[in-house]
Amino acid sequence: MAMIKILGIGGSLRKGSYSKAVLEAAMELLPKNVSMEMADISQIPIFNQDEEAESPPSVKRLKKQIRDADAILFCTPEYNFGIPGYLKNAIDWASRPYGDNSFDDKPAAVMSASDGMLGGIKAQLQLRQSFVFLNIHAVNDSVTVSQVTQKLGPEGKLADQRTRERIRELVEELVAWTIRIKE
Repeated sequence: MAMIKILGIGGSLRKGSYSKAVLEAAMELLPKNVSMEMADISQIPIFNQDEEAESPPSVKRLKKQIRDADAILFCTPEYNFGIPGYLKNAIDWASRPYGDNSFDDKPAAVMSASDGMLGGIKAQLQLRQSFVFLNIHAVNDSVTVSQVTQKLGPEGKLADQRTRERIRELVEELVAWTIRIKE
């Protein structure tokens, strides 16, 4: 089997981001022949359609990372029952201008992390709505990490073994889905 490259895209810019902690756990749990890098969306400016024809360097870098990846692994917090504006902004830039959608035909999986009881499930639903237009082929399964602060170790790493096992299973499912789509 050829090497599968996954791009992790987190939806939080916070220094102690729970989404980042969950994505880092995924990086630790990768199967053999799978690599993963994290996208940095912190330098992407607010989307302005007047500027989409000549994207800023941070957007060009993100679009290249997406195109070079075999699959995308999203992890988002939930803000006001939806995805954070910064994540939506990065998605908008990466899919524009019309006809230059770097997400086109990519397999993906979705995770969320929240201190709430539902673990960000409403944000996942909103994110999946965007996938329809973006032509992203998401696996049906997902991981929701509810009450995430109770599942972190002292250094901010995801320590809960049950959650780590669910992440490992989702990543394996994403890899299998990616191979199936590429065939």
